[in-house]
Amino acid sequence: MTIWVATLLGIVQGIFMFLPVSSTAHLVLTQHWLIGQGEPLPPPESAEMILFDLVVHVGTLVSIVYVFRQSLTRLSGGIVRESWQWASARGTAGREMLFLRLALLCGLSVFATAVVGFTLKASFEHVFAHPTLIAGTLTLTGILLWWTDRLQRRPLGLRQLSPKIATVIGVAQGFALVPGLSRSGMTIVFALFTGLKRRWAAEYSFFLAIPTILAATAVQSLDVLNGDGLGELTWTVLAVGFVVSAVVGIISLKMVLFFLYRANLKVFSFYLWALATLVLFGFLDVDIMYG
Repeated sequence: MTIWVATLLGIVQGIFMFLPVSSTAHLVLTQHWLIGQGEPLPPPESAEMILFDLVVHVGTLVSIVYVFRQSLTRLSGGIVRESWQWASARGTAGREMLFLRLALLCGLSVFATAVVGFTLKASFEHVFAHPTLIAGTLTLTGILLWWTDRLQRRPLGLRQLSPKIATVIGVAQGFALVPGLSRSGMTIVFALFTGLKRRWAAEYSFFLAIPTILAATAVQSLDVLNGDGLGELTWTVLAVGFVVSAVVGIISLKMVLFFLYRANLKVFSFYLWALATLVLFGFLDVDIMYG
């Protein structure tokens, strides 16, 4: 992989990671297009390319940390403080352990995602071979985004985030493994459906991405290191993809928050419906698209 290809893929990931239109689908489509143009890339389904995809996903986690740095600082500091208070049993009686509770709820969401992913993995893969189903999931995502903009003001804040709501969001993230469904789109949409305010739906969705993507990257890294190594990739192209996706992701995330807070996610519905039409009529190779 050349530097310019790593840069291009980093830009694609940075743009589409936070847009509710499936960044992985766009990454793989771009990789297949580059291979068709004669670029000597490993196959998108190869272990080293999946690792590259995950590395640029981790790059966009830097975008989350930057944009939400104040909230994350407050959250992480609160978790450490409350964990120490709980462990030492000092001053915890009658006190609300909000930050520690949020961390546990986030863990519950990740667990729900894992259960759905491992249980229905074969069924999700079955969708790859059916263009009509792919077009249907893209259309469904567009409908969900359109619908959320019509919801009335949501009443629940972080203190009302319950295990039930955390499970629903985690399950929604698990179903984002279905081709054509976006992780950010599904988690934000179902967080809003459960009653979370738009700000907290967004922050919880993007906070949830941190442990989910880091866990997936760690597992894939072990597979690659225990196999043939990086293959045709180098540490340089991984670093370039990481940095570019992080920088571009900051701009993309701020744009998504702008539209979300103003209930304008429906602008992405038109794009999804257009993409569904292209897939349905065979203009795109749907076998390589996934959420």
